[in-house]
Amino acid sequence: MSIEDRLVALGITLPPPPAPVARFLPAVQAGGLLFLSGLAPLHGAGQPYTGVVGSDYTAEQAQDFARLVGINLLSVAKSSLGSLDRVTRVVKVLGMVNAIPGFTRHPFVIDGCSNLFFEVFGQRGMHARTAMGAGSLPSNIPVEIEAVFEVAPD
Repeated sequence: MSIEDRLVALGITLPPPPAPVARFLPAVQAGGLLFLSGLAPLHGAGQPYTGVVGSDYTAEQAQDFARLVGINLLSVAKSSLGSLDRVTRVVKVLGMVNAIPGFTRHPFVIDGCSNLFFEVFGQRGMHARTAMGAGSLPSNIPVEIEAVFEVAPD
């Protein structure tokens, strides 16, 4: 089953990839690796959710945000590669959670993205990961995630 078919079966529609908000590229391919820049969770209007986990949002809501970010990362990867079938492995995920002091559920939050990658890619979606807290994130977003994918040649 192709990854496109898998997305359909999972009921996932990829949105258009978000445009960069500063001077950087959404994705850079170096050899067999695709480096995806950090993204924020976006709502229907394409604007980022804002707020702090632990005061404005629960860990469960933040986990949903992490899933949204994962969907956007897939959109950027597809735009860069032409097809998600070129992804041979999710190598690394770095997730940051804008949380109150004392918040400790960062891994639970970033599981939203990690679980999505496993659903979409199966065992190829298992990856190394860092989940960490931040005292703030750009524009006060609750979650930011970047990823590295291994890709097959064109």
